[in-house]
Amino acid sequence: MKAILLAGGKGTRLRPLTVHTPKPIVPIFSRPFLHYQLDLLKQVPDIDEVILSLNYQPRRIEEVFGDGSEVGIKIRYVVEPFPLGTAGAVKYAGDKLTESVVVFNGDVLTQLDLASVIALHRERAARATIVLTPVENPSAYGLVETDNHGNIRRFLEKPKPEEITTNHINAGIYVLEPDTFDRIPSDVSWSIERSFFPSLIERGETFVAYLYDGYWIDIGTPEKYTQVHRDIMDGRFTAVPFADLPEPRVSIAPDARIEAGARIEGPCFIDEGVLVKPGARVGPYSVIGRQTQIDEEATVERAIVWPNCRISDHASVQDAVLGRNCHVGRSVSVNGGAVLGDKTTLTDFSRA
Repeated sequence: MKAILLAGGKGTRLRPLTVHTPKPIVPIFSRPFLHYQLDLLKQVPDIDEVILSLNYQPRRIEEVFGDGSEVGIKIRYVVEPFPLGTAGAVKYAGDKLTESVVVFNGDVLTQLDLASVIALHRERAARATIVLTPVENPSAYGLVETDNHGNIRRFLEKPKPEEITTNHINAGIYVLEPDTFDRIPSDVSWSIERSFFPSLIERGETFVAYLYDGYWIDIGTPEKYTQVHRDIMDGRFTAVPFADLPEPRVSIAPDARIEAGARIEGPCFIDEGVLVKPGARVGPYSVIGRQTQIDEEATVERAIVWPNCRISDHASVQDAVLGRNCHVGRSVSVNGGAVLGDKTTLTDFSRA
């Protein structure tokens, strides 16, 4: 059995972080995001190969994962000639497949029991199975209606309040039969949500829902990207070693240097080669990337700092995300949800 990961998007909602870093390798703590999806797929013995459907900076992704031997699952790369949409990408990557295929959106983090989804698909002899998850604010999403037997009835895009009949949304995880791909036109951008799935309903084909109410998040915005780290630190997402740490969950790499007089408050994560100087403070919900330096009397709190940054003395970085190789000058204040792209320099006494 194969899995297709739709990882070809430009990650525009995460810019400027994704200008030089494709979304699949945006770091969650010290690991590229795609590792977490591969971990999930590896739990299903039937899946013997993952096909990465790419378009944006594909070489960067292949450099990280290679043929998959180091991560424990075979990886094959398919690069779209141009953005083909979600259905077009599935057809382009899986046109020659003959067995059921698992499809994952490239920005979903979850602890779903994928084997149970596949089992339901086979039990119902479905042409397609879609994972649905509940949300608190249904009006902000496209909703998916089901009948009493778990069959998909219809899709509602951004419904008005009086049209809301469910709080279930498409979780971006599917099991599909490849002989349905013939209805997807070749070399055309085609949507799996707006075109492919409605065709199944129109033809009366067996199209079933798997309802999942466990951990699920789309990491595709700075707010959600930040939330993922906080959820892991709070133990809401447990499929990582961080969750095994005792309260207050402070993770410090063995070669990090925390000098006398520095304060470290958990939960937080400090990666390899980090230097925290006297009087500096790393506060709760902070992630400090490798080889970063935090100078005297500087403060980092509720912030994600990518590798090779420098936070100068008396600077304050709070509720922000910093890309790689950023330099925050003396007495600079960065807060309020700021997102700095790679190599940003803020001169002394600046405000961001």
